[in-house]
Amino acid sequence: MLPADVSLPARLDRLPWSRWHWRVVIALGVAWVLDGLEVTLVGSIGGVLERPDTLGFSAAEVGGSGSLYIAGAVLGALLFGRLADRLGRKKLFLITLAVYMAGTLATAFSPDFAFFAACRFVTGLGIGGEYAAINSAIDELIPARVRGRVNLAINGSFWIGAALGAALSLVLLDPGVLGPALGWRAGFILGAVLAFAILLVRRDVPESPRWLMTHGQEKEALRVVAAIEAAAGVDGTAGHAAAAPVSPATAPSASGDPLRAGTPPDAGPGSAPLSGPVAGGAGAPGARATPPLRVVADVLLRHYRRRSLVALALMVSQAFFYNAIFFTYALVLTRFHGVPEARVALYVFPFALGNVLGPLLLGPLFDRVGRRRMIGLTYTLSGVGLALTGWAFLEGWLDARSQALCWSAVFFLASAAASSAYLTVSEVFPLEMRAMAISVFYAIGTGAGGFVAPWLFGVLIESGSRGAVTAGYALGAALVIVAGLLAWRFAIDAERKPLEEIAPPLGGGGLS
Repeated sequence: MLPADVSLPARLDRLPWSRWHWRVVIALGVAWVLDGLEVTLVGSIGGVLERPDTLGFSAAEVGGSGSLYIAGAVLGALLFGRLADRLGRKKLFLITLAVYMAGTLATAFSPDFAFFAACRFVTGLGIGGEYAAINSAIDELIPARVRGRVNLAINGSFWIGAALGAALSLVLLDPGVLGPALGWRAGFILGAVLAFAILLVRRDVPESPRWLMTHGQEKEALRVVAAIEAAAGVDGTAGHAAAAPVSPATAPSASGDPLRAGTPPDAGPGSAPLSGPVAGGAGAPGARATPPLRVVADVLLRHYRRRSLVALALMVSQAFFYNAIFFTYALVLTRFHGVPEARVALYVFPFALGNVLGPLLLGPLFDRVGRRRMIGLTYTLSGVGLALTGWAFLEGWLDARSQALCWSAVFFLASAAASSAYLTVSEVFPLEMRAMAISVFYAIGTGAGGFVAPWLFGVLIESGSRGAVTAGYALGAALVIVAGLLAWRFAIDAERKPLEEIAPPLGGGGLS
């Protein structure tokens, strides 16, 4: 039994950064690399799949397979997000990676459109599930003082995968290497090989101790924390009194009921305090069941409605912003700047560089300056940057190179902003429904941005009018500016705070 003055979350949050944390970041963060690899690889080989010596797809079939990937990601997020709250983070981040690996490997052996489309859907299922399980696990394992920068850096690694996908397409499709007929298949096989290697590494990542405690597995949770402390070079059996002070949210109450939640700071009028056992769950402390969907809905729509409004605005606007530009990146370069299709992948590299550097360089400010200020600034400045780039595009001041550089600068900010949306959703809702909350907002954002934005911008670009395309940029800019202003006003100052202080658990059990 731990001393009363130090909680289990405090022991995790006080840990110094160590090689163990690096292993966790690499093992779990690869999910975004794989997503970037998939999206860019498919985008780069889209034209190749229309060739008669490959699969002979039509343009509509190429686009349709992309839509099915998005649909799979949305469904996978909702399905596996729910299971991650019920069955545990580790089980799910192993299962979802296995689903991704099977889907992308099978894609390499597609004989026709129906098989290819089904494989893309399955691959999307795995990737969507990864977002919910991985974000939950990362937030619950990483010390609070660096949670923001780590989360942003991991989400920004999508663009490492994007650069890798572009490089693979350039090499594998080269007639001097494998050529179009075999190169596209090799790309998917290599993606599956990478996933298998990471699957082996992930087996050593432990279950979240926070999740274990809420599901009545106190001894296992304490064993895991002790093992983490040993791996980080910390003596977990002594010096507890010197640990970081326990916040009010994690301190035992007078009734002996640790982590008994009060009324949330943004609860609406008439909201009851979030205390007592989760409805429909076990009443014993430390053995709370996953909350039923009606409780999840009540928490999102009534108790934490301001947080939900901010999360929805952030996720939808960044998804529209990104998908509008990225999924029509090649079309703008080829239609308006005359870039040959074979050289489009080269322009992905500066774009990816800006997207990777943004979260890496700006991430520490989200822990120092604060979540609310940095989210508001990055969102609004991203919108202003896109609006100015659209104006320059309309006036004909940009060629292909300067267009790519402008986008890189805009997305240096936008990448940090988009990553902060995932950070926000993953840390401002209670532990028992964290993965489900991530999946809900991911599904809404991806569904709205992934379906509407590419279609809308495809129509605007097809018109051949720079004015029409600029109007689309203005719409994307307006959405992120509004989201940024909402965040500036209503976002939670979650920097350097324990998760249990930001959003106290739903039930009456504790994490002491």
